[in-house]
Amino acid sequence: MNRLRLLCRAVPLMVFAAATAVALPARADIDGVPYRVEVPAHWNGTLLLWSHGAYSLESPPPSDVELTNHPATEKWLLDHGYALAASQFRVPRGWGVVESGLKDQIDLLDWFTAHIGRPRRTISAGASAGGLTAVLLAERNPARFTGVASLCGVVGGTTGHFNSALDSNFAIKTLLAPDLDLVRIKDPQTNTTNARRALGTALDTAPGRARLALAAALADIPGRYTSRAPAPNTTAGQIEQQTYYAAYDRGAFWGLNRTDIEQRAGGNPSWNTGVDYRTLLSRSTQKNLVKRAYREAGMSLREDLARLNAAPRIKADPAAVRYLNRYGTPTGRTPWPVVTLHSTGDGNVPPENQRRYATKVRNPANLKQLYVDRGYHCTFTASEELVTLRTLLTRMDTGHWPNTRPATLNNTAATLGPDYQTVFDTDPEPGLHPATPSFTHHRPGPYLRP
Repeated sequence: MNRLRLLCRAVPLMVFAAATAVALPARADIDGVPYRVEVPAHWNGTLLLWSHGAYSLESPPPSDVELTNHPATEKWLLDHGYALAASQFRVPRGWGVVESGLKDQIDLLDWFTAHIGRPRRTISAGASAGGLTAVLLAERNPARFTGVASLCGVVGGTTGHFNSALDSNFAIKTLLAPDLDLVRIKDPQTNTTNARRALGTALDTAPGRARLALAAALADIPGRYTSRAPAPNTTAGQIEQQTYYAAYDRGAFWGLNRTDIEQRAGGNPSWNTGVDYRTLLSRSTQKNLVKRAYREAGMSLREDLARLNAAPRIKADPAAVRYLNRYGTPTGRTPWPVVTLHSTGDGNVPPENQRRYATKVRNPANLKQLYVDRGYHCTFTASEELVTLRTLLTRMDTGHWPNTRPATLNNTAATLGPDYQTVFDTDPEPGLHPATPSFTHHRPGPYLRP
């Protein structure tokens, strides 16, 4: 198996010095939690409070406190008068980041107000799990924020996110590797190793690939892993790229990420009782790939769906579900404008998760959802991030959303220099690579699981 393993999402960050309007205190933590604040000399009164994502449990968190998703985004914002602040969070890794972020970010906002000054307006922004935290912060502290920017956020909620991962892994266990643990995992590292081995073995045969495609489709995982290249034009190539997600991204739910959330929630928050997998597949955006794979393998999709529907189910612990709902499910009640940005080929947080959030928003006029035509997770150029933020700022300034036709957004993004036109990609090696603005029209399919 030719694995494109992404060991660490964090690219070494460039450090930009910014002249400060006030002298910041020498200490760099609040109650032991590291933070970072940058205030330009000509501060315009707007603060962007940044919430980082869930750092991997398989490696230590970055030593730097990130202020944005992309280093060039940070530089532009400081150069144009915006203050930036971010906490490293008491729990920076795993799914404890959301619970920690909801407290630690408000503590930092209180510190900023006391030591720097009260912002004229504050934007809650973040990426991935931090994009979820950004939305929850604004919902629960509406008097403290005036806008939200969620990049690649799990804004449809983590309850469905974990349920969707359970569906995919349930199919892998039932059809390919019956010895794997799905919940209450006894040995997370061994279970992860065994899962990756089983996935690699399945990729070597047409029947195995067909079943991998079915498992991926139950979580709406697209066959596009690298950010810039389009999806492969073969059935086998797309399934291979889906399987990278199953092994190294969503596949982390085979081990540490699953046990971590169960420990925090006090039990298993995921279930598949009452799920009809035939119906689930019929709603999936990836169902045609599954049908092709089964035809090429000469197998019966009907029989495998019957096996899934007949297999013993997994029940959730109600208290654990309540925990995940509390620390991972937006209500859609923020009174402030929210802009989201997502990759169309994201298999870690499929764009259908965004559609789920849109159905919850109480005032649709407050929401603008933007998409770029790329694979993988959080794969945006700085120019795309800045155009997204400027879209939000225009809405905050005027009460109206500006023109967000893809051609207009791409033309605006293209006016920024080459330093703003790079994107993270695993190919040919993990790092920032040249790209062009890629805003596009996109309508995600229905979210498969509550």
